[in-house]
Order: sequence, then structure tokens, then C-alpha cells
Amino acid sequence: MQTNNTSLEQSIWQWLDDVVIGLNLCPFAKKPRINQQIKLYITDAINDEDLLNELMQELQFIEQVDPLETDTTLFAISHHLQDFEEYLNFLAIANLMVQQLGLEGKFQLASFHPNYQFEGTTPTDRENLTNKAPCPLIHIIREATVEKVLNVYPNPEQIPDNNIECVENLSNEQVQRLFPFLSN
Repeated sequence: MQTNNTSLEQSIWQWLDDVVIGLNLCPFAKKPRINQQIKLYITDAINDEDLLNELMQELQFIEQVDPLETDTTLFAISHHLQDFEEYLNFLAIANLMVQQLGLEGKFQLASFHPNYQFEGTTPTDRENLTNKAPCPLIHIIREATVEKVLNVYPNPEQIPDNNIECVENLSNEQVQRLFPFLSN
């Protein structure tokens, strides 16, 4: 099990470095990565209840920790929610939990999944690559950090369109190299 998580951990960091930061899909990720302010939490939970409890603990952790120490968390799900629809259902429950904990406006949850598919797209549409990750993943983001960065970033509303254009222009070889987990 540990070897599997070590391999998963390496895959996630590689995806973050090569795809998210390397392709500049999230222009805000480079600084916290350089400053080692991104926490990677890998859960082995195999049911929704345990997963929700661990996510709640991680939300409570990030709420209490100094942002200079940990600004954001990648909550990686190693053995559960492999089905994308089940993942989306869980994500809806997780967002309700954020509200119930009184954390709405403080944190937001961003979603990534190996089978990510935007509504209105087909599974093979390239734009889905912007949210594909090595495993089901929930990114816990501090709203204060996002607001601070958005105030100085030119045209942040263009980010989604720029990301789609970026991944649509990748060659098949680049897709295979950057997303090796999709060929498994």
C-alpha cells in the first residue's frame, strides 16, 4: 500500500509541475509550489463517510494553519470515487459540508478527476484535460489567496479560455507524455 501511495504521490507532484504549472493552467500555483506551501494529503478511505470525515479534518487543519506554512491542500483520493458521477455526487456533499462548517467564503473546492468531463463535451474532447488528474482530487483553495492574486492578475476571466486553447494545441505525443495516467 505504501509503495502505491508513493507512486501516486510522485504522479500527483509530476502532474502539478508539468501540467498545472508547466502549461500555466493555474497561473497562481507556481509561487506556493516554490514556497512549499502546498500540502498533499492522500487518503485511503474506501467509503463516503470516512472520506467526508477526513476531508472535514483537512478543512479544519487548513483553517487553523498559517497560510505562509500551508496555503492550499490537494486532497487526493487513492481508492474511492473512481467513477466520475460518484465523484461529482460526493463533491456536492463536500460543498454542503463547507457551508455547514461556516467556511463558505473562506474556502472553495476545485475538482479534478482522471475521467473529468465538462457538461456538453464528449469524453475525448481535449478541453477536459484541463481538469484531469492522476486520481480523484479535491483542491482546497483559500478564497483570500485567490482574491489577492486576482487583484493583480491581468484578465483573470480569460484563464479558462486560455487553458482550453492550450490543451487543444497539444500534440498527441505531448498529451501522452503529460497525462500518462490516461493510457492506463
